[in-house]
Amino acid sequence: MNKMNKIFENLRFKELPAQEEFESCKFKNCDFSDADLNELIFSDCIFETCNLSMATLRNTAFRNIRFINCKMLGLQFLNCNAFGLDLHFENCILNYSSFHLTVLPNTNFIASQLVDVDFAEANISGSVFDDCDLHGVLFDRTNCKKTDFRHAYNFIIDPNNNRIDKAKFSIFGLPGLLTKHDIEIAD
Repeated sequence: MNKMNKIFENLRFKELPAQEEFESCKFKNCDFSDADLNELIFSDCIFETCNLSMATLRNTAFRNIRFINCKMLGLQFLNCNAFGLDLHFENCILNYSSFHLTVLPNTNFIASQLVDVDFAEANISGSVFDDCDLHGVLFDRTNCKKTDFRHAYNFIIDPNNNRIDKAKFSIFGLPGLLTKHDIEIAD
């Protein structure tokens, strides 16, 4: 069943019918925490001030989706349907989530918290991390080519273990690139 151009506000979603499709919908102040979102299709949707923490995302399709002011703890984006996966995050809390093996080029992470997030073996090339806390984020064989980290903080990225060609860093981000060398950087 296809739902188009609908606004869902102040609702609690625990389980939605399988194969449900939402196109150009807006979800505002909705609670999806611990919800079963498996096999659902979301296209051109906006999630605003929603809680999606610990929702299951097995084969969930997120195509051109904006998450604004959302709480998204412990999500396993690696389980999403990879076809057309296109996400944008603004002022979100994504702590303890996993993007392991996920292909997410040109993704915007704006004013968001990504503490202990897993980006191992992901492709985030051309993405932007603007005013983002990346404390404890795992970058391991991650494609960070052309990614903008100039306004990100608390990250550690090993240039020998990740692809960082033409990535952008500020002078303040240099310690996060040199941590493994155990050197001191003076002001």
